[in-house]
Amino acid sequence: MSGPRKKPQHAICRAVKWLSKAQPTQDGAGVSLFRAIGQPALRELDPFLLLDEMHSDRPDDYIAGFPSHPHRGFETLSYMVSGEMHHRDSQGNEGVVESGGVQWMRAARGIVHSETPAQADGLLWGYQLWVNLPAAHKMDDPDYRDIAADLLPTVALNDDGFIKVIAGRGIAETPGPVVRDDIDLVFLDISLAPHSRLKQSLPAGHTALAYVADGQVEFGCGSFNSPATLGEREIAVFDDGNLVTAITDDSPARFLLIAGKPIGEPIVREGPFVMNTKAEIATAIRDYQRGALA
Repeated sequence: MSGPRKKPQHAICRAVKWLSKAQPTQDGAGVSLFRAIGQPALRELDPFLLLDEMHSDRPDDYIAGFPSHPHRGFETLSYMVSGEMHHRDSQGNEGVVESGGVQWMRAARGIVHSETPAQADGLLWGYQLWVNLPAAHKMDDPDYRDIAADLLPTVALNDDGFIKVIAGRGIAETPGPVVRDDIDLVFLDISLAPHSRLKQSLPAGHTALAYVADGQVEFGCGSFNSPATLGEREIAVFDDGNLVTAITDDSPARFLLIAGKPIGEPIVREGPFVMNTKAEIATAIRDYQRGALA
């Protein structure tokens, strides 16, 4: 005897509830970048703590890289669209993230690492997302993984473009290789042709945002519910629902679509440390100073 049938899920389109623009800044040893999350207008967006874009073909903007620095209490997802970055850390991990590849690093209780360009010139274009860890896992062992471009599933949208799945289940036959089950992380790189219309499902209750990398995209349920047209390096934060719509004009466009279940815990951050209390931050600083972070 079969169980009761599930009622079909009605599509609830996510309206755009907040807009901002990434701010130019510098980090590391003088690397020029654009900060979407982690800036004064958008300090964090639970469970996301930071979203940076590096995008330059001028070596002076990136060549100095990010010398050795510590982290505790969260994870980093680095996605290289074009170019190569070399990683080395206090756990003995070392590797190069190449064009189209991903580096997934769990700092957890502590890691010290460096990230430097593995190229002397040419275009360096990539993103780094900081994803918070719940208190129960902030002091887990650190971990690190390099993921080559050919391990990222790609979904063709007929003649309308494609979706690269860095994280997310149910979008491609194979789930994205980056997994955070506790927040059901979604990270998509979406390219659309001119005059395209995309309807992408996302879990209801998740924090969701879009960051436009190229072109213009209209988000927010067509003409029925707060449509907003975003250009390059603009970010849209969505209201709740289970569907995001994206429409292009007479030019192609590319954007990141990112979502995750909120953790709902206090966030206290001090530079490269993100914990739940000021006392834990003070402990992290002392541990780093005495060489015990990693």
